[in-house]
Amino acid sequence: MEFSKSFNIQALVKTIKEELLSDNNDPYSFIAPSAYDTAWLAMVPDMSEPCQPMFKNCLDWVLSNQNVEGFWGEYDGHGMPTIECLPATIACMIALKRWNAGETIIDKGMAFIEANAEKLIGEIYDSNCPRWFAIVFPAMVEMAQINGLEIIFPDRIKRVVMSMFYKREQILEREELVDRYHYPPLLSYLEALPALYNFDQEDALKHLHADGSLFQSPSATASAFMATGNKDCLNYLQTLAQKCTHGVPQTYPMDEELLKLCMVNQLQRLGLAEHFNQEIEELLQQVYRYMNYMNQESWPKGTNSMATQLYKDSLAFCLLRTHGFRVSPCMFCWFLLEEEVQDQIESNHEYFSGAVLNVYRATDLMFPGDHELEEARSFSRKLLEKTISMGNNDQHPVPFPSFHSVIKHELRFPWMARLDHLEHRMWMEEKNSSGLWMGKTSFHRLSCLHNDKLKQLAVKNYEFRRTTYKSELEELTRWSKSWGLSDMGFGREKTAYCYFAVAASTSLPQDSEIRMMVAKSAIVITVADDFYDVEGSLDDLEKITDAVQRWDAKGLSGHSKTIFDALDSLVNELARKYFRQHGTDITNSLRDIWSETFASWFTEAKWSKSGFLPAAEEYLETGMTSIASHTLVLPASCFLSPSIPDYKLNPAQYESITRLLMVIPRLLNDIQGYKKEQKEGKTNFVLLHSKENPEADIEDSIAYAREILDRKKKELLEHALMDGFNDFSKPCRHLHLSCVKVFHMFFDSSNRYDSNTEMLQDIQKAFYIPVEVGAPKPLLPHSGSKQRYPTVVASYHFDQRYKNRIIRLAANSVVSHPISGNPYMKMPMAPKLKFCFM
Repeated sequence: MEFSKSFNIQALVKTIKEELLSDNNDPYSFIAPSAYDTAWLAMVPDMSEPCQPMFKNCLDWVLSNQNVEGFWGEYDGHGMPTIECLPATIACMIALKRWNAGETIIDKGMAFIEANAEKLIGEIYDSNCPRWFAIVFPAMVEMAQINGLEIIFPDRIKRVVMSMFYKREQILEREELVDRYHYPPLLSYLEALPALYNFDQEDALKHLHADGSLFQSPSATASAFMATGNKDCLNYLQTLAQKCTHGVPQTYPMDEELLKLCMVNQLQRLGLAEHFNQEIEELLQQVYRYMNYMNQESWPKGTNSMATQLYKDSLAFCLLRTHGFRVSPCMFCWFLLEEEVQDQIESNHEYFSGAVLNVYRATDLMFPGDHELEEARSFSRKLLEKTISMGNNDQHPVPFPSFHSVIKHELRFPWMARLDHLEHRMWMEEKNSSGLWMGKTSFHRLSCLHNDKLKQLAVKNYEFRRTTYKSELEELTRWSKSWGLSDMGFGREKTAYCYFAVAASTSLPQDSEIRMMVAKSAIVITVADDFYDVEGSLDDLEKITDAVQRWDAKGLSGHSKTIFDALDSLVNELARKYFRQHGTDITNSLRDIWSETFASWFTEAKWSKSGFLPAAEEYLETGMTSIASHTLVLPASCFLSPSIPDYKLNPAQYESITRLLMVIPRLLNDIQGYKKEQKEGKTNFVLLHSKENPEADIEDSIAYAREILDRKKKELLEHALMDGFNDFSKPCRHLHLSCVKVFHMFFDSSNRYDSNTEMLQDIQKAFYIPVEVGAPKPLLPHSGSKQRYPTVVASYHFDQRYKNRIIRLAANSVVSHPISGNPYMKMPMAPKLKFCFM
């Protein structure tokens, strides 16, 4: 059964490598086409035969790519249509109506809107209508009405729909066509500006890019060409249509290095990196070379929009630094150099939210001396908190409500406190997991084909791990019970906690041997530590400490004998395995590490029972050993490939990264547990610092400990990710980092390890509950009846000037272009429209 699952996974991996990661594949195929922009190209008439479309392949795409439910556009991560599909569907229906094509699928699209507009519009209205939607959606409704498509909205949402018309009116009155306060500029939505919104044609054309595009937007450029006949616009559109024969993207050209980065990021976030290590490394090498990061402060910014460039630069920094490339924060912290740029980001809160979130994620990878990252973290966190708090404010709407949950997760849980296995699951189940970076009218999204295959592989991979982990936990539970460790009658029974922490922090199911040895060690440590803390008398503790120093159980009985026997068996098991693999006996080295650990517990027990208060530094030197993190990691590192040299197990030879591994969990524990230990008559670093500094209160001591902790975490991160600081291999360094993340998870906001309930839900998700990735769900039922709601074009308290504008538009059978005033949508006379002004 397990072989069959593994075979299926490898077959899917092979398919994805061929279809997605091959050098022969077009990077544009990674991104879903924009139904909205493709529809606009489909509307463009041929210059020599105005009764025919210029880009027939775009019209064919519209005809062939209506989803079964009746809409055009992409599904979200739960298999549901996104809010972007409303304007996209209307635009596609207009394009079909323009050429008298697809009458049946137009009817199907109309039925979809009638049945689902209330639900989709309600989702964004609850968190306030985004600026892009307020500009584009009313325009598409007006164009549809003018072209004989009667968009039906239920009575229940009349006011909601017309509030969007009113918001658009406010935007048009408030904003200039291009200014430094609004982004993307109003002119980039040229195709959606009302016919009576007059401005100078030459003024608009001066904003054409060198490639002939208007802000690299196919829809806006198509509109500009139909209005002006500009040859540069035509050349751009023809190049675009030739390049993208299966639907056009919403941005063209796209940054191919950004597409590669998005591929890598998606593979990692779905937990699939282990299957594509070589491909990921090659893609990052390409990006690294192309962007010339060896001279990062002067590399060119290219032609991306500011938001896209910031998204790309922060993502590149994050991925490259994670994979050990030496990169400077300057590559994405350029936005800190100009106050005007920061002002623009803050003013266009909605549009920049995805890029700012990436900036915040990048600052998780802070090394000592990265002062720019401190400033970037403060700026981005402040802005993200504002996004959450002002989601219902007119000035700061959120582009997609589901994006709220992603931001909240990033702000609430430090990266260092997250475990890979659960993070992968969360991303699989995230509604907006297919969204990449924000475009003009929607997220750039993974193509449906690639997204489905990646999700399918991710689920199979996760379920394979989950089954493996569940089986290993059962084996570990039997081991713990067989040695009597789960029935000691005192302290904490943490078999499931220990295994969960080990398994969920690593994503490699083939490392079963390492997981089991670390988990067994953690169980022994937990039981022995509790024996020293709460059960054993000083005489008992002295005996077991001496027995471990001699490695001889003579004189032990009861709990002491149970602990020693389990430890002796574990050490012998590891030594035998290592000898079989390497021909070297490491028994004495393993015993030395455990002896050191038991001695530190005994020292702390003597302090506690005698009431002795050591100096804070003396305590920390002992405490970083008694936390026993190195006792978990170093023996396990012997079984990695490549293995660490056996002499690295010698306490006198500990590398700096190992000493950092030892001190960080101790500080995390002491910051979180000082109240409990004070109540029990024990001491820790926070309490000792407070006693040594009577002028300071306890909060000052906590702040002092946090300052040391933050500095040590930055050092460890640099030593774990970068070569040159020690002789350890990358897998060994990453195991050090994984262990620190486990302790961070335990002691992030409370002592979760001591709680009997806090981690139960996480354990259930990790081992027992199947992953829930949304499949397309039934949409709201559509009865198919001919009953019609009153058509809504206006249902709000507008002034007479705006009422007259809408009425004039509806009365015309020809839409005038906002720049030239020339007709560009010749259609039969629209049917009489019904208006309801209130």
